[in-house]
Amino acid sequence: EDGEHLLTGTKRAINILRIEEKNDGRKFDGAPDADLMNNFEKHLWGTIQSTIVEAGEFVQEEKFDDAMEVLSTLRPAVDSFFETVRINVDERNLRENRLKLLNQIRVATLEVADFSKIEG
Repeated sequence: EDGEHLLTGTKRAINILRIEEKNDGRKFDGAPDADLMNNFEKHLWGTIQSTIVEAGEFVQEEKFDDAMEVLSTLRPAVDSFFETVRINVDERNLRENRLKLLNQIRVATLEVADFSKIEG
């Protein structure tokens, strides 16, 4: 169940990024600025950082089930983010920072699998 919900959240992040990157004609890569984040964003950012490290270690060891289990820990933070944070705000810096945070969800999941290739 966590995997399905994480897949939904990840696909949502990727879709938003795809649209906004096309609209703006640029990628939203690079680290987001923690000083611009609210508590939900900071929680997601911290969870992403630890997940990337831990999942990456399991991938190096070819322990893919363990890596997927680590990714599932992103689910509550991703869910909270989407429930409480509005991405497209008028403040340019804040919007860009939130899009960079969404990109970090994409980066974290790509450590293990390309979730955009999964149908459903």
